[in-house]
Amino acid sequence: MSMDMSTVGDTGLLDTLQHEVAVFARRAEQTRLGGVGQVRNSMDRAAYLLLNRLDKEGPMGVKALAASMGIDSSTVTRQVAPLVDTGLVKRTSHPEDGRAVVLQLSPRGLSRLEEVRSSRRQLMAELTHDWTPAERQEFCTLLTRFNTALSARQTSHVVPGTEAQQPS
Repeated sequence: MSMDMSTVGDTGLLDTLQHEVAVFARRAEQTRLGGVGQVRNSMDRAAYLLLNRLDKEGPMGVKALAASMGIDSSTVTRQVAPLVDTGLVKRTSHPEDGRAVVLQLSPRGLSRLEEVRSSRRQLMAELTHDWTPAERQEFCTLLTRFNTALSARQTSHVVPGTEAQQPS
């Protein structure tokens, strides 16, 4: 689905957009947008996203978790191991099928997640302190749309057998 550049917008504007997205990606990686205070940078992005997903969607198996996050099972298995080791995630048997393993947020994992969420919420408040509520809402809406489009594009461009090379 190729688009004529003129239908998308002015080349200068698109150049600015791609540059600002690149700068944002670099800064986000450097600061890891980890939050403020003691909790700052205390949890990597992969761990945060996994814990967040388990909190929002409840206990699930590795395959379901991988599918819902748009990454492959081996990546989830690798990322979840340290979370199990540190007691943030519990491995339990599936209630119907005892052989299947279900991953679940532990009480410790939930309190850790709440700490990190609160710290990151504080960082967002600081970064946008002089924005109006409408500006915050608009930025959130547009960034969500941008991420959704990016995610859809990634999903449609995965060549079978190359999933493992997708960045996590």
